[in-house]
Amino acid sequence: MRQILKEHLFPVLMLIIGAACAAFSIECFLIPNTILDGGVTGISMMINYTSGIALSILIVVINIPFFIIGFKALGKRFLFRGVFSTVAFALFLEVFKGVDTVTNSELLAVVFGGVLLGVGVGLVLRYGGCLDGTEIAAMLLSRKVGVSTGGIIFMINIFIYLTAGLLFGWDRALLSLLTYFITFKIIDLVEEGMNQARAAMIITEHAEKLADAIYAKLGRTCTFINAEGLVSGSGKTVLYCVITRVEVNELKRIIKDSDVSAFVTISEVSEILGNHIKRNHIETKPIDETAKSE
Repeated sequence: MRQILKEHLFPVLMLIIGAACAAFSIECFLIPNTILDGGVTGISMMINYTSGIALSILIVVINIPFFIIGFKALGKRFLFRGVFSTVAFALFLEVFKGVDTVTNSELLAVVFGGVLLGVGVGLVLRYGGCLDGTEIAAMLLSRKVGVSTGGIIFMINIFIYLTAGLLFGWDRALLSLLTYFITFKIIDLVEEGMNQARAAMIITEHAEKLADAIYAKLGRTCTFINAEGLVSGSGKTVLYCVITRVEVNELKRIIKDSDVSAFVTISEVSEILGNHIKRNHIETKPIDETAKSE
């Protein structure tokens, strides 16, 4: 029972809380002061301002193609949590639509709206959900063009804020950009680094199977390191691979499915030199011997 609560109910609860925080920030801080978020939410807000179409509907509809793409690349677990958190986000937007504006001060709206939005998005990301389809697109595109996920998201958002400047004035665009930076920093704190790479050390007795699964699902190669247990004296294999923050949850699921007894440590990586830690596109066939070691 405790395992079920930990693996399923608690993450769902955190997704709901995160979606509620993000929706409250949007409806009660940002929208009343004509401050935009980035990504799909920002695009939806611009369409809402100009057309009057409900923001909640726009967010769900625009995110649909991204979730379809994400399902093909990341699997049904990601699809469920992504769709669930997005629908919850849309529902909370409707709930908070009638709530009074918290403040009419642009400075307070930027600071506290950005902080609350960062907390909400960070919680959703930490527990495997997603509120913005552009992150999915950026993650998949980064595998093809060799640019970091965060870099692509940043470029997308800069384009959105330039468009906002043309539509609503450059003061609105600058306030939105400032909110984005605050949100981004809070996401770092809540989610432990949105763009930071992670190094995974996996001690396993099923190295071939696990490495094949990691390569097939994430497009990441592994380095094989021969090791020996101090107490048992038996030979073991250590897999070393470098992944992004958004791939951590999927890696945990792959390890659980392939070798439940594996011993795993995941640590932050401050810097990466070289450009050989991932392939450029997802394939379905297993890796060959020459691709297993970086």
